[in-house]
Amino acid sequence: MAPTLRHRPLRLRDLAMKGLFAAVLLAIATVAAQAADIVLPPPQTDGGKPLMQALKERRTTRSFAEQPLPPQVLSNLLWAAWGVNRPDGHRTAPSARNWQEIDVYVALADGLYVYDARAHGLNRVVARDVRARIGAQPHSREAPLTLVFVADEQKMGGADEESRRTYAAADAAFIAQNVYLFCASEGLASVVFALVDRPAFTQAAGLKSQQRIALAQSVGYPRK
Repeated sequence: MAPTLRHRPLRLRDLAMKGLFAAVLLAIATVAAQAADIVLPPPQTDGGKPLMQALKERRTTRSFAEQPLPPQVLSNLLWAAWGVNRPDGHRTAPSARNWQEIDVYVALADGLYVYDARAHGLNRVVARDVRARIGAQPHSREAPLTLVFVADEQKMGGADEESRRTYAAADAAFIAQNVYLFCASEGLASVVFALVDRPAFTQAAGLKSQQRIALAQSVGYPRK
């Protein structure tokens, strides 16, 4: 029995060291993930073209230059799409029953992010380029930015399945139109599409079972 008693403290110490090592790794991973998040500059909410002119110039474009969007333009775009525009937390686009069930995923060359409207920043989801996983269309991987509008059905109360799908599609379309109008105002190109490779993007983004992809929209400078 004596040898067993002598070895037991060593096992406990080993377990303690393993637990400490795991805690350190988790802390490092957490800090690294936070460091990879993007703090956007405050949106510029004045200026731009008059509404009627933006409506006149709104169009779909499927050919994009490789030039990335500057941080300020990206900030303005995301705020126009789905930002908070009132102290009570309401948004720039309407939302059925104010569920605010749409999450805007932002696919850039350096990774996939989700837009945090209240903090006005981007939280990184994946540290790799997933644009080719969004769809088969060339623009989804050639545009410097593709937005994916994902509905979280857990936020939609007691609505039945048909209502959830209808409301989510409408709410995503409102956001997409905001993006179109911003692009018309800023001289950017954009195309919205529903033909998304849902299984591939779901896996790449780690979406949960209650999250459904509604639409996607590519944005960038037009190819000249």
